[in-house]
Amino acid sequence: QVQLVESGGGLVQAGGSLRLSCAASGSIFSINAMGWYLQAPGKQRELVAAITSGGSTNYADSVKGRFTISRDNAKNTVYLLMNSLKPEDTAVYYCHAAGRSRGSAFQSDYWGQGTQVTVSS
Repeated sequence: QVQLVESGGGLVQAGGSLRLSCAASGSIFSINAMGWYLQAPGKQRELVAAITSGGSTNYADSVKGRFTISRDNAKNTVYLLMNSLKPEDTAVYYCHAAGRSRGSAFQSDYWGQGTQVTVSS
């Protein structure tokens, strides 16, 4: 089993910054990609940013130039630096990993518990 533990959310005023962290642990065989998704009230979960084990990144258009995703492969940890935050960034942010646990021949999706980000105007 693989667990993802998130931290770094909180309340910040518009224009401020937050840094989210997510560490994967457990019976890990490999993790191919890690990323962050957001879910605003009444909305479906959507991709914010993702990064592969090789360092390739993908961002939602709404956060390009403001957010930066990074990864420490040795620690199985992914980070999201959020700059120039806007009230519309307010959401629950979920860490995601696509990988394989020991004892499984198939890739699975793993999710963190979610961390609340609230941006005041």
